[in-house]
Amino acid sequence: MIDKLTSVEARYTGLLEKLADPAVQSDPAQYKTYAKGLAEIEPLVEKFRELKSVMTEIAQAKELAEGSDADMRELAQEELRGLEARRDALDAEIKVLLLPKDPNDEKNVMLEIRAGTGGEEAALFAGELFRMYTRFAESKGWRVEVLSMSEAGAGGLKEAIAMIEGRRVYSQLKYESGVHRVQRVPATEASGRIHTSTATVAVLPEAEEVDIQIDQKDLRIDTFCSSGPGGQSVNTTYSAVRITHIPTGLVVSQQDEKSQIKNKAKALKVLRSRLYEIEMQKQQDAIAKDRRSQVGTGERSEKIRTYNFPQSRITDHRINFTTHQLVNVLNGDLGELIDQVVTHFQAEKLKEATTVH
Repeated sequence: MIDKLTSVEARYTGLLEKLADPAVQSDPAQYKTYAKGLAEIEPLVEKFRELKSVMTEIAQAKELAEGSDADMRELAQEELRGLEARRDALDAEIKVLLLPKDPNDEKNVMLEIRAGTGGEEAALFAGELFRMYTRFAESKGWRVEVLSMSEAGAGGLKEAIAMIEGRRVYSQLKYESGVHRVQRVPATEASGRIHTSTATVAVLPEAEEVDIQIDQKDLRIDTFCSSGPGGQSVNTTYSAVRITHIPTGLVVSQQDEKSQIKNKAKALKVLRSRLYEIEMQKQQDAIAKDRRSQVGTGERSEKIRTYNFPQSRITDHRINFTTHQLVNVLNGDLGELIDQVVTHFQAEKLKEATTVH
């Protein structure tokens, strides 16, 4: 591992030298490439340098611990215990940083939320989940663009699709895909009986044109009059767009914009992300078809999380983690929950990497 880290540090130094080169500084594209490479390995290099410093301090403390001065020996042994604990912690952090990077981690995401079983309650819950993720995104400084929204009665949502743009969005939200379950007493329930409803969450990495090439001959594009609120243009102009991807049968409709061109662009963006997810799924199934609980396989048949209102409790079933901060989480304070899930799956990947090697 030390040899690998030394090699990464040498690469880091080389990239710093390149960024200081006036020729590179005058070429924005080249400068951006080197700067991105530097940013990717900087956390690892910082931890490695800290580890080297701690190892030097450990060697010095060991010398003092073996000296003739009894008081100094005791102090050195106490310091040694702290340094060795720090060394072990750095070693664990470095192993995580050395794990193969998910190429999608830096990407924006397409967030899709749909009401599941439970009628009006499911629609209300879908709306609450959408607000939860929107508020979390805002707290991170990410940009949320609603691509389509189908409202239900009493303020709920049948479906909502949004693009979330920002730094490392997919790395934070990729484990949110799945069936989310809510348990509570509906406002309409006179007897106080707890109902169980569900909503599904899908987090798809945004697919660039270079990721997924769509052949125009594989598309059937229909235009129609938009419906719902929108003023005079509703039902008078053919601005709404429905795109059918013939090979897969995927259908995407878009009618939020008054411009047919803008609706088509949005629909293609959604279609591209869904096709990209299909390709990812094929690859992951081929790699881990006998490991149904494999991280990132996109399995949505299992309930990943339960939101229990009577006990103000949220439980993530994949990692056996429970928090009683239900109100705060639904208000967008998702940090602790997401950190717990990400840490768990990083540990699983590390376990796999250790087993393989």
